[in-house]
Amino acid sequence: MTEFAKNDRNRVRRGHNRARYDEDTVYGILDSHFLCHIAYEVDGQPQIIPTSYWREGNRLYWHGASKSRMIREVTSGKEACVTVTHLDGLVLARSAFHTSANYRSVICYGRPELVTDDAEFERQMKLFFDQLAPGRWDQLRPMAAQERKATALVVMEITDAVAKVRTGGPNEDEEDLDWPVWAGHVPITMQQRGPVGAAEGIKAALNHRLMPAYDWNNK
Repeated sequence: MTEFAKNDRNRVRRGHNRARYDEDTVYGILDSHFLCHIAYEVDGQPQIIPTSYWREGNRLYWHGASKSRMIREVTSGKEACVTVTHLDGLVLARSAFHTSANYRSVICYGRPELVTDDAEFERQMKLFFDQLAPGRWDQLRPMAAQERKATALVVMEITDAVAKVRTGGPNEDEEDLDWPVWAGHVPITMQQRGPVGAAEGIKAALNHRLMPAYDWNNK
C-alpha cells in the first residue's frame, strides 16, 4: 500500500489513531465529493474559498474566472492547502465532553499552476463535467472563445496529504454508563433528489423530454 510520507506539515498529532496516510483512503475521500475548500495567503492574510474540484492521478483540478483574485493568488508560485470533509454522523454521548461527530476528511498540500495547453484544458473540463453528470460535456453547447478566455483551469500536484476518519458510537467513561440519557450515533448522508427542470416557457416540453437519469448517490 502506497502512503504519503509523514512530515511536520501533514502529521496528525491529536487523535493520531484516526489518521490515514495511504493513497487508497485519501483518494477515496477525494473522489466521493464535489466540494473542497482552498486555503491560501494574500498579503499576509489567510483566505479560504469553497469551490468544486476533481482528481486525476495525484493531481487536483479546479476552475474559476481568469481574473479572480483566487486564481491569481494560487497560481503565483505560493503553496496552497485543499481540504475535503464528509460529515457522516452525529455522535451523542452521555457527556458533553465525549459528544463528537463521525467524519471523513482530507488535507492536501501543493503548489497550484495554471493549465495553459488548450487540449489539456478541454480534456480536463470533460472529466469534470462528466463527473458532475456522466456524458454531460458532449451534450453541452460548445464553449465560446470568449468563455474560454474567461475561464482558468488550475492543477495542483499533491505533495503532502493526510486523511482523518472517525466511525462508530461514543467513547464513554465507564462511570457515565448509568447516566439516564440516550447515547449513540445518528448517521448523516448526502443524497441526490429528483431533478427539477428549468422553467423555459414554450421550451419546457422539450426540456422535459431531455431530462436525464443521472445518479449522484453512488459518489
